[in-house]
Amino acid sequence: MTFCVTEEDVLFTHGIDIDSQSTQAMSNEFSEEDIAVHNTPDDLWLAINDKVYDFTDFAPDHPGGAEIIHQYAGKDASDEYNSFHAPSLVQKALDAKYHLGSLKVSKSNKKKQSESNGQAKNKSRSPNERPPLRDIINLHDFENVASTALAKKEWAYISGGANDNLTRDANASFLGRIWLRPAVMRDVKTVNTTTELFGCNLQLPVYISPTGAALTGGEQGELALAKGAAKMGIIQTLATPSSFPHEDVLDVTPERAFFQLYVNKNRKLSEDLLKKVTKTGKIKAVFVTADLPVVSKREADERVKSENAGPGEDWKGSGLARQTGSFIDPSLNWDDIAWLRAQVDVPIVIKGIQRWEDAKLAMQHDVQGIVLSNHGGRAADTAPPAILLLLELHKNCPEVFNKLVVLVDGGFRRGSDVLKAICLGASAVGLGRPFAYSVGYGEDGVEHAFNSKSSSPGVQETLFRPGRY
Repeated sequence: MTFCVTEEDVLFTHGIDIDSQSTQAMSNEFSEEDIAVHNTPDDLWLAINDKVYDFTDFAPDHPGGAEIIHQYAGKDASDEYNSFHAPSLVQKALDAKYHLGSLKVSKSNKKKQSESNGQAKNKSRSPNERPPLRDIINLHDFENVASTALAKKEWAYISGGANDNLTRDANASFLGRIWLRPAVMRDVKTVNTTTELFGCNLQLPVYISPTGAALTGGEQGELALAKGAAKMGIIQTLATPSSFPHEDVLDVTPERAFFQLYVNKNRKLSEDLLKKVTKTGKIKAVFVTADLPVVSKREADERVKSENAGPGEDWKGSGLARQTGSFIDPSLNWDDIAWLRAQVDVPIVIKGIQRWEDAKLAMQHDVQGIVLSNHGGRAADTAPPAILLLLELHKNCPEVFNKLVVLVDGGFRRGSDVLKAICLGASAVGLGRPFAYSVGYGEDGVEHAFNSKSSSPGVQETLFRPGRY
């Protein structure tokens, strides 16, 4: 079970603070038989990590829809939950009164859990079982390692795109079709790669794009991204569907972060979420995802789910994203910018611009930036490669570059890719999947992806090194 949604896209409501009452409730013990009878929408219990919770009131408002919770009614949902969420998430998401007690595990179930844990270990490799970081010399290597190190489900979730993956693959391939024109005999002894983005100084014109459920890439998830970004002098975009509670990620974020928002059908939940994350003072901009009004068909994700479905289970459309995407508000439109502005006093960025006409509309509304993005090829397949949109803007509405901060993401893997986007007018470039893969090495992996002093300088490997263009 996932209590989450994608793009990246798994979401649990980070809503209500836990208090000391929960520790008192945990003194109660329930057997598997006790839990099994609470298996209806009007009386719904779940066991997660040897703790028992009452989801009856929460299920109807679950941002991923009630169906995914109903599938595990009266059961132990630990295996599915732990694939995408930190243990602390459910404890902080549910009010203390819904923390019922502990699960009394039978001997037979202990054996089953032991076998399950053993199988999980065989599927996923720890950082110590992966090639050493010194052997990782570029961002492609992180992806290659992840393809064999991650469990099948996690790999499908991170790597997969929509339908035939045409847009996902075109994002990268079209970057290779844009040629540089190197100028020579220029003094490049001293090069300054720093930039400013929404008041934040960056060591590179690069930021970490929002990736939901970063735990799928490695057990430190968003915590590793936050710490690594801070050390490298860049910035993380914390996703609505974070594996860890937002407050936990912000606690390890020294000064600044961006926040990605999926607008909930229940606008009050989005309002509360924005209030919670911005009160820390660390959120410097809110990126509103606009390119996923409904969740796309992601076949690699669905295949894994259907292969694991039992004989009597309904597997159709059972991929993680499709199962849990019902909370996203498909009615979101330009008139809602006024509502968003009333919620936050930081810059608003519209993420998911895929044509010049919408970039022009953004200029007419109270937003400060746009992200040219197709959701990493995970939204509408055959949408144009992100880099081509920069060319489209120059042709049809070049004034946008003077009025808005223009960002771009999708397919960037080399420093030369970043350089091309900067030359074409982007203020900075977002990278998502490469860092989702680097999390497999924890915080060290995130640092290694950027560290210009290491033997594998990652994004900096070519950025501005060849000279001026």
